[in-house]
Amino acid sequence: MLDRLREIPGKTLDAASYHALRREETEHLTRPIWKLERSQYFHEPDEDPSWQAFLARDWARVLAVFESERADARAEAEKYARQGSGLRRLRIVERPVSEYLLWETQWFKILAEEGTSIQVLDAEQVRDLERNGSLPEVVVDEHALYHVRYDEQWKACGARRIDDPDIVQQAVDEIGALWERAEPFLPYFAREIAPLLPVP
Repeated sequence: MLDRLREIPGKTLDAASYHALRREETEHLTRPIWKLERSQYFHEPDEDPSWQAFLARDWARVLAVFESERADARAEAEKYARQGSGLRRLRIVERPVSEYLLWETQWFKILAEEGTSIQVLDAEQVRDLERNGSLPEVVVDEHALYHVRYDEQWKACGARRIDDPDIVQQAVDEIGALWERAEPFLPYFAREIAPLLPVP
């Protein structure tokens, strides 16, 4: 189903509406949120200080900014745990690892250390699902499926919301099956990412 998701009708939301709805829904979650991330590059918000540091290739500053946000990462994971929920991020990674992912995975390391469940799957293991193009960027919770949308520069610009419970369950099942084949993030980071990082 994931490889056909772009063809399934949904309600288009702009970025503000999407984020407002997600904030509201996350207050009432009792089951896991699944997030599938496939693109090897995104254009992050220009006002993000860690993104600005990355664009300047100031890796020491990148690490410092991420470290300053560690308490927020821990608080979010604890909040989900109290609700009986939790975020499960499945990151598809191509080889060679993109410079964007070298930046992003440093934040993922903090998230994982503070309680967020993250797993990594090599892109070669999803090729059989990508006969008609790359897998979409997806967020699924107990309320709906969100097919996250990006512009041609890979800036987030909203999402399509799909409410059909059968589609939502199929997405959970398919992402869950990929999750079972994936590797926990921290050992992956230590083996594959840490040796590639620039010396701050």
